[in-house]
Amino acid sequence: MVKRYLVTAALPYVNNVPHLGNLVPTISADVYARYLRLKGEKVIFTCGTDEHGTTTEIKAKEEGLNPRQLVDKYFKLHEEIYKWFNCQFDAFGRTSDKENSEVTLTVFDRLNKNGYIFKDTVVQAYCTKCEKYLSDRFVLGECPFCNYKNARGDQCESCGKLLDPLELINPKCSICNTKPEERSTEHMFIDLPKLEPQLKEWIKKQSKEGNWSRNAVTMTNAWLKEGLKPRCITRDLKWGIPVPNFEGKVFYSWFDAPLGYVSITKKYIADYHNWWHNPLDVKLIQFMGKDNVPFHTILFPASLIGADDKYTLLNHISSNEYLNYEGGQFSKSRNQGVFATDAKETGIPADIWRYYIMVNRPETGDTDFSWEDFQSKVNNELLANVGNLVNRTVKFLHRFYDGKLPEAKPGELDNKFLCHIGEKEEFILSLLDEIKLKDALREIMNLSKLGNQYFQENAPWKTIKEDKVRADTSLYLLANFIKDLALLLKPFVPEISANIEKQLNLPEGISLNDLGEQILKPGFKIGDANTLIEKLEDKKLKELKEKFSGKKEDKKTFDFANVDLRVAEIKEITDHPEADKLYVIQLNLGDEIRQIVAGIKPYFKKEELIGKKIIMVHNLKPAKLRGVESKGMLLACSKGKELSLLSVKDAKPGESVTAGPKDPLDEISIDDFFKVKFEVKGKKVYCKNKEMKVGKESVLADVSDGAKIS
Repeated sequence: MVKRYLVTAALPYVNNVPHLGNLVPTISADVYARYLRLKGEKVIFTCGTDEHGTTTEIKAKEEGLNPRQLVDKYFKLHEEIYKWFNCQFDAFGRTSDKENSEVTLTVFDRLNKNGYIFKDTVVQAYCTKCEKYLSDRFVLGECPFCNYKNARGDQCESCGKLLDPLELINPKCSICNTKPEERSTEHMFIDLPKLEPQLKEWIKKQSKEGNWSRNAVTMTNAWLKEGLKPRCITRDLKWGIPVPNFEGKVFYSWFDAPLGYVSITKKYIADYHNWWHNPLDVKLIQFMGKDNVPFHTILFPASLIGADDKYTLLNHISSNEYLNYEGGQFSKSRNQGVFATDAKETGIPADIWRYYIMVNRPETGDTDFSWEDFQSKVNNELLANVGNLVNRTVKFLHRFYDGKLPEAKPGELDNKFLCHIGEKEEFILSLLDEIKLKDALREIMNLSKLGNQYFQENAPWKTIKEDKVRADTSLYLLANFIKDLALLLKPFVPEISANIEKQLNLPEGISLNDLGEQILKPGFKIGDANTLIEKLEDKKLKELKEKFSGKKEDKKTFDFANVDLRVAEIKEITDHPEADKLYVIQLNLGDEIRQIVAGIKPYFKKEELIGKKIIMVHNLKPAKLRGVESKGMLLACSKGKELSLLSVKDAKPGESVTAGPKDPLDEISIDDFFKVKFEVKGKKVYCKNKEMKVGKESVLADVSDGAKIS
């Protein structure tokens, strides 16, 4: 007999701003947890941020921060975002907290003592340019199973296969595009083949009894059919949980991140042990995107089963497909799509976004965000069905009854209406129990249509004069019907529901146990009417669509982050055949040779430039200068007669230049580039007061302050 419900949402990486699609699992989990609380169940909703791994190290380097500074910055941002979206966590924490280190080391120690951990030498991808071993997801290439061109080294997003980065066809480092070398290194492994019999037995039972999402069952069974392989659980990194007695190694983030559910609960819930070590009394329900499925149905439960400490294991997994944007993908760099901070800035309330995300929830296939659909669902569903029904009923009761509920004498048609409503409400509750959240919300909106239909059929504006008993009865029943509507909507749109409760002057503490009950008695004084939902006008829609569909990105969003600046070594210089002031220069970029044309002949002799490490614009649109192709542009600065090339001494060809966050476009124009403002101060180069660097090395320009970059 289940006595408690433990609800989790996949822990988001804490190095970016989530877009609407990223919010689907979190808001879904919040809806379900709110539903359970309204039923009076004991429930904990646990979530937080995933903060370890290469992703964090790279992002920190791009922003000129250390990993701790980066995760602190983005944790605060994520926390504010989920608060604005009305996510009601019982425990919201971080995988970089000490509790996660404690839980991870405990599970690892138990796995080791139980014989499920071993050390082995492996061949791993090593980037000679970045001078580091690459984590799986930072190796890109062609999937050997389905030939998807941009598969990651840990898993192919197209066919869902778990991968080893060395299996990829034409692999490359996702940071610098260099083909990685194969190098030997030692790592710790969890022995999944040894755990496979127990894991299979558990999966067979839970996927059937726990009502797993179809895609979760399909993907999990596919991996089991192929047979499980030992899984590496350590990485050659500095940012992470150090592995005991294994210098230079930390735990793989996909080993410690799921244990974050346990550690975050431990930090914030005093009796966490009764939740995470109580499988008979606790039901664990996890929400996530489909790309996270294998780590929650294979790796995470395998760790807990192997640790053998009576852990609470997954019962129900609700894994959604992808929410896309206007037929394409969300892209911050192209100003395409609505990100969480953007949603807040639109001035549209959080509940409107929650409603759209949930009514458009990608449960069995990908769904698409479109502005016309967004407007339609706001105006033709929320406003037309819910907003208008509440407004008309409350205003009518104030106008003709001074806000007091009249006596009711239900007739045959009224009882038929109540019976029909009761059946609908029971069906909605059954859908919520089965975690069919989108279907439940659609049925709630169908229920609101029945309320509007009942209002129209009873026409109180007429019957108040012709048949007052009919008007009294219909308005009394409508007030209690709206109470039911507010209760059912509460998990999905809590602020809208709270507003309805305020307009009805509902007593505190009502729950789903009050569904169908006429708790508002004759003579009860309701509250005042107010606007529940604002109409989304065409003018506003046009502004939003233009702002977030990339149409104005050249004018509004282009910045240094979109420019791909790299170190290049001058290898060869020849005179331009058709121009006296131009050189044709061959540049070494580490993994390629690029040709550019530069107008620096009057300032430098060839022998002065050979071997010099300069800075070039790598993603500049190719152009022909006096008949010779130029694929990029070197950077120089000038003041009066002074001219100096931007340069570095120790950095390697191909390394990236940073001065804050990087999100380079595939290609930019020369006009794009000159929108970015640079300045020289004390021989160092800055953009928006942030110093340009390659790693820890400053980019220098041997020219006086105030020089212009060109």
